Amino acid sequence: MYTLLRSALFQLDPEAAHQVTLSGLNASYSLGLSGIIAPRPPDDPRTVMGLVFPNPVGLAAGLDKNGDCIDGLAALGFGFIEIGTVTPLPQPGNPKPRLFRLPQANAIINRMGFNNDGVDKLIANVQRANYRGILGINIGKNAATPMENAADDYLICLRKVYPHASYVAINISSPNTKNLRELQGEDALNDLLKLLKAEQQKLADRHGKYVPLVLKIAPDMQAGQVTQIARLLMQHRIDGVIATNTTLSREGVENLRHGAESGGLSGVPLREKSTAVIRQLAAELQACAEQGRGSALPIIGVGGILSGADAAEKIHAGAALVQIYSGLIYRGPALVGEACAAIRSV
Repeated sequence: MYTLLRSALFQLDPEAAHQVTLSGLNASYSLGLSGIIAPRPPDDPRTVMGLVFPNPVGLAAGLDKNGDCIDGLAALGFGFIEIGTVTPLPQPGNPKPRLFRLPQANAIINRMGFNNDGVDKLIANVQRANYRGILGINIGKNAATPMENAADDYLICLRKVYPHASYVAINISSPNTKNLRELQGEDALNDLLKLLKAEQQKLADRHGKYVPLVLKIAPDMQAGQVTQIARLLMQHRIDGVIATNTTLSREGVENLRHGAESGGLSGVPLREKSTAVIRQLAAELQACAEQGRGSALPIIGVGGILSGADAAEKIHAGAALVQIYSGLIYRGPALVGEACAAIRSV
């Protein structure tokens, strides 16, 4: 059924198809038809960051930036949902067109630029949703905010989303906000993590609950940078890490239509690069733990998962959980159950 639906959706502009899909999922949920679209996979609970995930397959940030479709997406059987990236103020993002399909490679290029309705609108949508499962909220900075003030935007969002999130993801790795990846540098990241960790403790005391912080990192790093980030994550007792965001590489799509578009590449061409980062990150975090720097923090693996085998590969590489996005576009809701089944057999 999804193959036929995909053929129709792929006749539309990618952003228009995106909105049609979210509207359709909301309508299906309202009519009680979600179970027909995707039967829920059997429970396979995993305790990660002190949270009990019903299964280890989640939705990556970016698909539902404003939390408009939480219930409809959750009904597809995900073990957790991550919404955002959200910024303090609404912003339109980059000029259109900014989203491109590369179907020959099962890939997508986007340069959306954190288009969203602002953190207050997202919170209102979260409060309206019926979903009571694990909800991650992914936060970023406004494009107009100078880099020297970037931490202020993250702190504003953290304070606002904290009471409503199961965990908060810090996005410093999107390639589509100018200079954002500079925050992955050692000094900048050290300062940012120190501020966010201190604020997390204040918020935990204020709200009477501890909400984990996770950092989302890029795949386009040298081995030394991965080592450096692992050490900073452990030093500041960050609760988890999402590996990885989209890539600036065009390896494997150079000669395809839209292959030269600027932005982040996701889908099959990202799979090996993402898995390699997960594998190194897992080793570095374990080495830090063995040196007495605390327990190795968990990795959420994302990037190029289009089959159950791809999901299991991420777990073998060292991930505790996985997320999908482009795979959902190309494979449909069946991928959730397939990935769950493959991970159960690991």
